[in-house]
Amino acid sequence: MPPTDAHAAPGPGPAPRAGTGAEDTRDSPGPQEAEDIPGTPSTATTSDVPGASVIENAAGVSELLDRPATWQPATTPAGVFQLVPVRLERDLAVISRWMNDPAVAAFWELAGAETVTADHLRPQLEGDGRSLPCLGLLSGIPMSYWEIYRADLDPLAHHYPARSHDTGIHLLIGEINNRGQGVGAMLLRAASDLVLDNRPLCTRVVAEPDLRNTPSVNAFLRAGFRFSAEVELPDKRAALMIRDRAHRAQL
Repeated sequence: MPPTDAHAAPGPGPAPRAGTGAEDTRDSPGPQEAEDIPGTPSTATTSDVPGASVIENAAGVSELLDRPATWQPATTPAGVFQLVPVRLERDLAVISRWMNDPAVAAFWELAGAETVTADHLRPQLEGDGRSLPCLGLLSGIPMSYWEIYRADLDPLAHHYPARSHDTGIHLLIGEINNRGQGVGAMLLRAASDLVLDNRPLCTRVVAEPDLRNTPSVNAFLRAGFRFSAEVELPDKRAALMIRDRAHRAQL
């Protein structure tokens, strides 16, 4: 991604504006339907981010996110959904093909040769584990790409009042026949449920779609997220979307 991407531009940023709903996020003690949401990818940078000093090396790659490879599948109305960590030699071709879909490329900006996608994946796969790229399988078939990341250890944390163990998600749906009909909202709910079920210290799942992408914001709302604030990121004004553990059964 270009250096203007929110996750590739560490450093202090403006706080959410007063009156936008951001106050309830402060740390406490201790061209298609909504489902085509490509999201905003993370480059998983490892410097100048909150908490970086406590990360020693890549040995904790699974522990930072509570071992997503061991998470059990989730049952959805469309079939069994599972997050499977990416293996470059196995998955690069299909992810690169998805990145070259114009609807995806408009958001992710990773169109081009497979090396472009590989250069995006490799820092995450070889990093300290704060961001993990995954394939989303529905009934055993790869159909979506995800990034599950520690929002509190990401440059995004400079742009909102992060809490310890906040977990972020990015999504793209790779196959056009899986877009629409509520699939994206269904998957967002399933994935955020997996995070909350398997990360006991995480109290919130967060996302930051472009505020202008109304269908994307609506998909998050239908998935049980709430709009918390408008946040100024280096390349966009984002809608800070939050799904709270405390209210997950009510939304």
